[in-house]
Amino acid sequence: MTKSPKFDLISIGDTQYDVFLELEEETKLLKDPESGVEYLGFVFAEKIAAKSYKAVPAVGNSANVVIGASRLGLQCAFYTHLAKDNIGEEELKVFKQEKVSTDYVVWDKKRGSNFSVVLNYKGERTIVVHHEPRDYSLPKLAQARWLYYSSLASGHEKLHTQIPSYIKESGARLVFNPGSHQLKEGLSVLHPIVEVTSVFLVNKEEAQELLGTTEQDVKVLLELLRKQGPETVVITDNGRGSYCFDGTHAYFLEILRVQVKEMTGAGDAYSTGFVSALAYGKDIQEAMRWGALNGASVIQKIGAREGLLKKDEMEKMLQENPGFQPTVI
Repeated sequence: MTKSPKFDLISIGDTQYDVFLELEEETKLLKDPESGVEYLGFVFAEKIAAKSYKAVPAVGNSANVVIGASRLGLQCAFYTHLAKDNIGEEELKVFKQEKVSTDYVVWDKKRGSNFSVVLNYKGERTIVVHHEPRDYSLPKLAQARWLYYSSLASGHEKLHTQIPSYIKESGARLVFNPGSHQLKEGLSVLHPIVEVTSVFLVNKEEAQELLGTTEQDVKVLLELLRKQGPETVVITDNGRGSYCFDGTHAYFLEILRVQVKEMTGAGDAYSTGFVSALAYGKDIQEAMRWGALNGASVIQKIGAREGLLKKDEMEKMLQENPGFQPTVI
């Protein structure tokens, strides 16, 4: 008799402590006339005013997803390294309060907590991130239906073989959303992970970076990434919407227009909704709806966690927006 999985989802990744600073409207926004890239302009060696301050513990790509999936009613666990300091203890309490199993939390007594400063200006965010190096090694995980893998600091190379081994032995399905360090490694290094991936999630710029191309046609990017091995590829395109390709059909779903408070965590909220819908047996079109609605909720709050929907809230938003559906491209 096949043993039932203990968890619906196990998430793997780093945990961050975010401090949000909302900048004064007088802050200058500078634009490069050639590239079109925008920069925040500060006077060098001066004090910079902030209108408000908010600290949010226990966030980060994988932390946001595991908390969001737990809120949506899934049985979840998290493999992460926490510093043995006041921040680490505070973050552990958050995971427990959010009903996330901490069976796989590893305490780091040598190094401090990961830390981010999020500069909010006119609804967009610029993030200064610090990741402490960790001694990563996948613990002996219980059976899970889904594994979510995202941002880690350098030194995670062991996981490139350990995660595929777990996937092949357990039959779990992998969602991979590469973080900044993983993106820098490139597709050749990430190949062992990518080839066992069920759902590969990136934004448009990340897709271009991984493929080494300036191709603007998202459908082409979807097809090129799927050739690398994943079953399904999802590409989000900033404020324009999301695209999904399963090898047979490609879909596009626009964003749900809402009043934006702050953009941090929008992509993670989308990933949360998408994988949670699949865990409930929904198809990829419905998963896109769950992802987009979860993202729309998060950007109406400050921080990546506050707006993550609960199951009844998701069901209500789905019912209120019956015409919000993907189209075939």
